[in-house]
Amino acid sequence: MAENSREIVLDILLTLEREEQFANKLIKAVLDKYDYLSGQEKAFIKRVAEGTIERQLELDYYLDTFSTVPVRKMKPLIRCLMRMSVYQILYMDAVPDSAVCNEACKLAGKRKFVNLKGFVNGVLRKIAGQKEQLPLPDKKMQSELYLSIKYSTPLWLTQRWLSQYGYEITEKLLEGLLAVQPVTLRFSTVLGKQALSKAVQAIEETGVTLEKSGYLPYVYKAQKLEGVQSLSGFYEGHFTVQDVSSVLSVEAADIQKTDFVIDVCAAPGGKTLLAAEKADKVLSRDVSEYKCALIEENAERMQAGNVTIQVHDATVTDESLIGQADILIMDVPCSGLGVTGKKQDIKYHATEGSLQSVVELQKQIVESCHKYVKPGGILLYSTCTINAEENEEIVKWILDTLPFEAEELSHYIPKKLALEKEEVKRLTKGTAQMTDNRVERCSIQLLPGFMESDGFFFARLRRKQ
Repeated sequence: MAENSREIVLDILLTLEREEQFANKLIKAVLDKYDYLSGQEKAFIKRVAEGTIERQLELDYYLDTFSTVPVRKMKPLIRCLMRMSVYQILYMDAVPDSAVCNEACKLAGKRKFVNLKGFVNGVLRKIAGQKEQLPLPDKKMQSELYLSIKYSTPLWLTQRWLSQYGYEITEKLLEGLLAVQPVTLRFSTVLGKQALSKAVQAIEETGVTLEKSGYLPYVYKAQKLEGVQSLSGFYEGHFTVQDVSSVLSVEAADIQKTDFVIDVCAAPGGKTLLAAEKADKVLSRDVSEYKCALIEENAERMQAGNVTIQVHDATVTDESLIGQADILIMDVPCSGLGVTGKKQDIKYHATEGSLQSVVELQKQIVESCHKYVKPGGILLYSTCTINAEENEEIVKWILDTLPFEAEELSHYIPKKLALEKEEVKRLTKGTAQMTDNRVERCSIQLLPGFMESDGFFFARLRRKQ
C-alpha cells in the first residue's frame, strides 16, 4: 500500500487527537476529499483508521508492555503512528509485518522525527515477533480488565454491562460490537415481490453480495459495497440505508393506513419513510434546518409525498398537536452505545456524567411530547443504546408517572426475535438486569452478538382511555 495512504490515516488520527470531531464524519470527509484514489486505497484508509480507533485500548496496552516510553508520554504523532502500525501487524494479514515497520520508520523520518526511527522500529518488531502470544490481563484474576482490554471498551462501561448482564452475555456483546458491520438496505415496502426481486438482482449483478435479514423479508445486509449512491435503484427510491433494528421498531408500532403518525426526533428520516409507506399522513420533525433537510432529501428520493417536514424542538410542547397522534414515534437522543461498531469513538467520549445528562434530556422530550398521543394511541419509544438508565428505566418512569400502559411486545415482533429475547432473559437470570414485569413485556433490548442488528431498544406503550 502506498506511503501516501498511511500518511492520510496518520493525519486522520492526529486530527482526532487535536480536535473534538466524530471519527465517522471525519473519515467520510477525508475519503470524499481523496475520491481520486483507487477503491483499494480508500478501503485501506477506512479500515486502518476505523480499526485503530476501535481497538485503541488494546493497542495501547501492548505498546505500554513493549515500549520504555508509556503511550500517554509519546509525542502525538509517534503515538498515532505506533497505534496504526500495531493495528496493521495484528489485524491485517495481507500486509507483511516488515512492510509495516519499514513504512512507519519512513513516515517518522518524513515528519521530522528521524531520531525516533530506531525506537519505532524496535517496539514494532518486538510486537510483531510475539504477536501470536501477546499478554492480556489474567482472565480469572482480572476478569473485568481482561474484557476491557481485549474488546477495547472503557473499564467503567464494561463493569456496567457486567452488572446488568453477567459475564457470558457481556463478552458476547463486546465481541458483537467489534464484529464487521455490513451496510443494511431496507427496500421499499411499496415494491411488490417481483419488483423487489428485480431490484435485488440488479444490485447483485454489480458484484455486491446481498443477504436477506433473518427478521424481515425486505431488509438485506450488503457486503462488498463501495458506495450506496452508485447502486442501481438508489435514485429511483427502491431502498434506503436503515439498520434492521430501526425497521423492527416501526413494525412494532403496527401502523395502519388511516393512522396519523408523528415522528418527533426524525432525522435522517428512516422511521418516517417506513411509516409513510404504511400510513396516509405523517408529520416528521427535528430540531434544526440541517436535520430537516436530511429528512427532506430522503423523502424526495423515496417519493414520500405524504410526509410533512417541520423544524421543531421536541423539548417544547406544540399545543396544536395535543391528542392528535394515533402513533407517536419517539426515537430520542441517546448515548449511542449500541452503534459503536459504526461510530467507533463513541465509547471513548461517553462518561457516567454524560449518560446522566442525556437521561434528563430524554425525560424532557417525553414530558413535552407524550400529550400528542390520543387516548388509545401508541407511543413507540426507542434509542440506539445499551444502557438501562436510558431504556428500561425511562419506560418504567413513563409507566409510573404518565397515562400509559404496557402492551405485550411479542405480538408485534418476528418470532425469531422473540425467541432470542427469551434466550437473553434466561442467560441474565440472577444479574442486576431490570425485572419489572411491565417493562419486560412491552420492550426489547437488541444486543449485537445475540441479535443480527445494532444495539437498539424499543418499547410499545398505549395511552390509557
